[in-house]
Amino acid sequence: MERGQVTGRILVVDDNSENRALARAALEDEGYLAILAATGQEGIQAFEVERPDCVLLDIRMPGMDGFEVCRRIRRLPGGADTPVLFLTALRDLDTFDQALRAGGDDFLTKPVRPTELAIRVQAALKLRQLSSDLREHYELVRRQRNDVLRLQLQKERLTAFLVHDLKNPVNAMDLHAQLLLRDPELSERARESVQSIRNEARSLLRLVLNLLDISKSEEGQLAPHSAAVDLDALVAEVLEGHDVDARSAGVRLERTVEVGTVTADPDLLRRVLDNLVDNAIRHAPERSEVRVTAARGNGAVEIRVADAGTGVADEMREKIFDRFVRVESGQRAATRTGRGLGLAFCKLAVEVHGGTIRVESGRPGAVFCVSLPDAG
Repeated sequence: MERGQVTGRILVVDDNSENRALARAALEDEGYLAILAATGQEGIQAFEVERPDCVLLDIRMPGMDGFEVCRRIRRLPGGADTPVLFLTALRDLDTFDQALRAGGDDFLTKPVRPTELAIRVQAALKLRQLSSDLREHYELVRRQRNDVLRLQLQKERLTAFLVHDLKNPVNAMDLHAQLLLRDPELSERARESVQSIRNEARSLLRLVLNLLDISKSEEGQLAPHSAAVDLDALVAEVLEGHDVDARSAGVRLERTVEVGTVTADPDLLRRVLDNLVDNAIRHAPERSEVRVTAARGNGAVEIRVADAGTGVADEMREKIFDRFVRVESGQRAATRTGRGLGLAFCKLAVEVHGGTIRVESGRPGAVFCVSLPDAG
């Protein structure tokens, strides 16, 4: 695209100055002229004067919201045929349906990547130039896309409801199991059964919390509440919580923590370690060891959780942190299975701390390495 060549006039209506600036930079890099408005009323006035080729419209604005702005633009001369793309931080079914009813042509969830914004604007502008026959085909595809997106949003809403509704009964199961374990008259066989119930309840709670935080991350709401954490005490607590599982699997739990305190969200860090230790125990062979180590170096605190299992093949070391992944590795193509959410949660939780997570070969086994910024 040659500098100075304008390929379209785009009206950006957003009450956030940073969002307007980012949209303007992304659009001008693609050769578009960005017309900026800070309120709904300014946007309507700018539309009447500037006659833009496309409108990028924020939904939540003080005074007149984006839905009302869109309805009014549709009633203006030329407004019925001008593409309107809604921008919103609210990824939910009600917002999506309101956007469609208001007359929106597209729906983008913030934060919007510059490349995605440019592609959507380009597609909207090309649609205006299509013949009536091609436009009908496009409208059919767009309706089908909207139906798929509605189903996705419905699934996300159902997941959120299930997660919140499951937390209380699962916690109650764990609490009642703890009460039974305190009964001195409980037989050894019954005690083992109750302990199994508690272990499975804790596993289910871990899954529920992972789902909840993955959902929060998708909405940009997962944020750490950092504090000074005694890392050795935290690791000891996590290992103690897995002691029964480890003994049942014939696995020893060991730790070597050379770090006093680390700055992190205590709950998120505990659950990262909980998931990694659980993963290691499930894949460690009988009469082997799961070891947790921590040390400082190069401006970071590195926590390593190692097992002597089948390991992870080189080509799968990135994919293993994706949701619902089954990884085949080792000489006998043994499969690292699971619910496919624990490692995905670990990646999200570590990254919101500004850290990284990776997996290395333990020769044998796998070593999951968490690197957190060292604030002290």
